[in-house]
Amino acid sequence: MNHQQQLTAYLHALIAELGKSGVEHAVISPGSRSTPISLLLAEQEDINLHIHVDERSAAFFALGIAKASKKPTVLVCTSGTAAANYFPAIVEAKISRIPLIVLTADRPHELRDVGAPQAIDQLDLYGKHVKWFMEMSTPDNSPGMIRYAKTVGARAVSMAKQQPSGPVHVNIPLREPLIPDLDNLDSYQLNEKEKPAIRMDIGDFRMNDAYFLELAASLDGKGIIICGEIDKEDFSAKVIQLAEKTGFPIIADPLSQLRSNSAGTNSIIDTYDTFLRNEKVKSLLKPDVIIRFGSMPISKPLTIFLRENEKAKQIVVDGGIGYRDPNQLTTDMVYCEEGYFCEKLASFISHCSINHYLNIWIDINELTKKELMQTAEIQEISEAKLFHSLGEMIPNDAVLFVGNSMPIRDLDTFFHKQNKKVTIIANRGANGIDGTISTALGVGVIKQPLFLIVGDLTFFHDLNGLVLSHLYKLPITVLLINNNGGGIFSFLPQVNLPRHFELLFGTPLGIDFKHAVEMYKGQYKLIESWQGLETQFQHSNFEEGMRVWELRTNREKNLIEHRQMTDRIQKILNQLG
Repeated sequence: MNHQQQLTAYLHALIAELGKSGVEHAVISPGSRSTPISLLLAEQEDINLHIHVDERSAAFFALGIAKASKKPTVLVCTSGTAAANYFPAIVEAKISRIPLIVLTADRPHELRDVGAPQAIDQLDLYGKHVKWFMEMSTPDNSPGMIRYAKTVGARAVSMAKQQPSGPVHVNIPLREPLIPDLDNLDSYQLNEKEKPAIRMDIGDFRMNDAYFLELAASLDGKGIIICGEIDKEDFSAKVIQLAEKTGFPIIADPLSQLRSNSAGTNSIIDTYDTFLRNEKVKSLLKPDVIIRFGSMPISKPLTIFLRENEKAKQIVVDGGIGYRDPNQLTTDMVYCEEGYFCEKLASFISHCSINHYLNIWIDINELTKKELMQTAEIQEISEAKLFHSLGEMIPNDAVLFVGNSMPIRDLDTFFHKQNKKVTIIANRGANGIDGTISTALGVGVIKQPLFLIVGDLTFFHDLNGLVLSHLYKLPITVLLINNNGGGIFSFLPQVNLPRHFELLFGTPLGIDFKHAVEMYKGQYKLIESWQGLETQFQHSNFEEGMRVWELRTNREKNLIEHRQMTDRIQKILNQLG
């Protein structure tokens, strides 16, 4: 066979195996060296293609698709710095356990380190931020090499899915000419269809009955269940069942999905971020046992509370066999599928009688919530009131993507248990603001209707991501909180150093975002009253188009508003008996 036929047979075997192994989406950034990979992916009927010229944004878009679908998404780029632009999203995917398959085209070995254009060292480019790296050989269509290409495809999918899920990197050196044999592609496809896929089965981690029997006998004291970010089918129902059996309250991070469809579940505690700032309350609520699921919670007061209870038995359950314990206080690291753990442990525990410790948590939670509800009386456009009111305005079955910095923290404080189903998603792996719009729109490929709440700096940081809504007709409603700068820094110690604060931390942009939104074919609306926001929610069609609703707030007023609310609640909590 000639070079073109070798190239086609080899890469087609790799790509066909990705499809057979369950890949449904690929995001491609155009480039020359990746030409045969892109063309052959375009010929795969079972793989949906998305094209984006901005590699950084493209990578976060793929991250969002994988995050929502829970299936590996392929990411393709040419050689050189294109691959380096994938780095932030790959870091996020590794920490957040999101399955990505990164295919980077590369110069062949003879063009490396000799001054060839668009050639950088791509070997282990992402270092420890990927689970697995494979430098493929140059294309060859011998039977053994075709089998090798298929194996790489199957292993890439398996490694990306295997717990803990995460990104893998396959580097593919290619020689020119780069055009595959598309005229005779049917013969390559027929050949692949006759070959079975390489099956790789992945199981869950389990513990034996003796372990659960012993653990159940040790749970007699005051205990709490903490749920961080976790999105597993049936987990909510199973952990609630465990809470009912043990009589333990569930401290529910907004990313745990436990605040949806749970307004009547008293054991779910959702205002802890406020009341765990109070020393008297923390003394009342000291636990003997802590069982934690998912990633570390958003709330800093909750993290401090865990750290201060170093004598408690702290059990971390992780089906992804990681080590999520920044406080270094875990007494039991349990590698077991989380839903199975809840179900099995509950089966060894009798129903709990009246639990006074649980009732204290519930009473303090309700008292705090009653005070937080006063944000509803705020007349001006307010960041706190936005998150308080969101539950009433957002439609049922919506997806709410929340930006980092202040939005995710305000959500934790003011967005409480709902009767509606609202799926809450954020990039909380590395906690960065980069790629937020692109990730949200990736989620929107899988789940709708989609809402995104971001600050002005986060919005500006990923403006290029907006084009994805236009290109792929992805509906999105963006609530843009514009306080002209980095609002979170007003809550940090550097606010007390006013000499350089605005220059280094406040960083006001002074941008009129209306023009940017319209450039990307979106509809822009400045929200000037709560009635205006309610009207937009009532009369908008969330099934089509991109709309950006800007709410302008004042950083100094926002800081004062938060501090006054916190001080008022602390005074009330100090009066507890």
